[in-house]
Amino acid sequence: MTMKNPTHPGEVLREDVIAELGLTVKEAAERLGMSRTALSRVLNCRAAVSPDLALRLEQAGVSTADTWLTLQLNYDLAQARQHPQPAVRALGPAVAHA
Repeated sequence: MTMKNPTHPGEVLREDVIAELGLTVKEAAERLGMSRTALSRVLNCRAAVSPDLALRLEQAGVSTADTWLTLQLNYDLAQARQHPQPAVRALGPAVAHA
């Protein structure tokens, strides 16, 4: 089952990890080896969790990179589904479905 409105992974990171650990954004950014501004953009849902950040989170002991990227993918796909899509035709010959 897919979620219609999955939470942005930045919100999960902000609320369930950084806040729970009592870290400031600056402290978390320093521990992850990134700028406070870059981390803040993710935490405020203005930027995506990148593969690099996903790996850093995994190395920091916060779940797996695959989990973070799956959260981001689910969020991005849900966002895309909310926008009208152009008319699309099959790339190959029509296939009858049983």
